[in-house]
Amino acid sequence: MALSKITIANFRNHAATELGETAHFNLLVGANGAGKTNLLEAISLLGAGRGLRRAGLGDLGRKAAAGEPPQAFAIGASLIEQGQFSARLGTYTEASQPGRRLVRINGAAASASALSEWLALSWLTPAMDGLFTDSAGARRRFIDRMALAIAPDHARRVTQFEAALRERNRLLEARGDAAWLDAIEAQVAEHGAALHHTRAALVSRLSDELSALPPEPFAKPLIALHPGGPLDAAGLRDELARARPRDRAAGRALTGPQRDELEVVMASSGQPAASCSTGEQKAMLIAITLAHGALAAAGRPSVLLLDEVAAHLDPVRRAELFARLAKGRAQVWMTGTELAPFERILDEAAIWQVSGGEAKRA
Repeated sequence: MALSKITIANFRNHAATELGETAHFNLLVGANGAGKTNLLEAISLLGAGRGLRRAGLGDLGRKAAAGEPPQAFAIGASLIEQGQFSARLGTYTEASQPGRRLVRINGAAASASALSEWLALSWLTPAMDGLFTDSAGARRRFIDRMALAIAPDHARRVTQFEAALRERNRLLEARGDAAWLDAIEAQVAEHGAALHHTRAALVSRLSDELSALPPEPFAKPLIALHPGGPLDAAGLRDELARARPRDRAAGRALTGPQRDELEVVMASSGQPAASCSTGEQKAMLIAITLAHGALAAAGRPSVLLLDEVAAHLDPVRRAELFARLAKGRAQVWMTGTELAPFERILDEAAIWQVSGGEAKRA
């Protein structure tokens, strides 16, 4: 077990919800619009980052009435690993600071990035089905979220790199002092090289996990990371210095990890994922998510959030999905509009009926 006794207050359409007596499998069942995905989103905020919908803080709190500002929200949970280790995680906002996310770990104030040192989170939602045909930036965000499972400080590296890169762009536009550009480019190169190294390490480990999987019933993907520039800090720093005239004309840096690209190919056909059928893309995305879940669970307590995943699988793939999840160490949270697709795991699952912003244990 990873999370136990989750409490959620004033989040989205939920005034107050408690999910206690959790299990390895946890099912949130209810009609469309009942608030199931909202609960998964709340759980996703127990990790670093912006949650599974990437929503701003101003969109997360519950609105008491139409036209009124969102209320301050709070999410807390007990963290338990194999009955030997426990901790308390919490994240919230305050009415006086609605745009600031606050975090407490074991009662002490902490940063949001510190949550990744305690809990590894992975998720798959219907909104991600178009990942392989989306922008390269969307795939980089996908990699960066997964990278937190092997490097909890990765979020900090991303923030530092992006801040330094924005400062370089500003200085180029203003034709700033060359010595100051040298200093900023050294920071861009340092953070950028570390950023790419973590991404590459993740993709390598995911590739190893995927290579051990059978080709069916989920389409087996081959993945690789193509670098957007030199891999070492010294090489990237020198390239940035040489490219100043070009980057000034373009208005952005054209070299660096901000141009890394994740390549995904279906192993059986050699077809790029973007050219595969919708069903094949979904199967490859599930395979990658399960492989990442296995990596995440090897380091610390791990949670998988799967939104409406069973409803879009045929019976064979659904059975294989449940079998793989049962073998894993990650705690699993799934949503559905009915119990029928989960028949194979009902005897071992904790079930909540979600309706009108309330969740009740079935």
